[in-house]
Amino acid sequence: MSDRADQVRSESVARRWITRHRPPEQSLFSGIYGLVLASALVAALDATGEKAEPGPDALWVLFTALASGAAHGYAHVIAQRASDDGAATTSRLRSVLAEWPLVAAVLPTVALLLTAAAGWWAEATAVDVALLFNTVALFGWGAWTARTAGHGWPSSCLAGGLDMLIGLVIIVANALIK
Repeated sequence: MSDRADQVRSESVARRWITRHRPPEQSLFSGIYGLVLASALVAALDATGEKAEPGPDALWVLFTALASGAAHGYAHVIAQRASDDGAATTSRLRSVLAEWPLVAAVLPTVALLLTAAAGWWAEATAVDVALLFNTVALFGWGAWTARTAGHGWPSSCLAGGLDMLIGLVIIVANALIK
């Protein structure tokens, strides 16, 4: 009987911790979007038959993430202006800066490309590792998002699996297009 009470108590403590430390929904959305963006970009920039240029490719991935984050933030500013003309400039700046998870999500891909630029391995290997890492990270972000929303483990794993499916589609498309 006490085992059941201990389990309920530990689940209650875990649920309170998750609720208290839940990241904003925008952060979770931006992180998943950033991983998909990084995967699509790294797959597209790794063209077969072209000279490998992992350094410039890393810069393009980073620049595109920065531009996408700024565009998303600016879209929020425009939407706020339409609904609230009295919004302060700092509030608008916060809307743009709230897109940082999108940029942060592409940093592992950028780092892997830079290791290829340093000669640690071939760009094709760095691209394959980045695609695999991003696909696994998509599962993690999706499952984490569902758990923080209060879903149980089965539905959280399903959500993570569906997010991971996006990464797998990119990997298959990359293989078929080359």
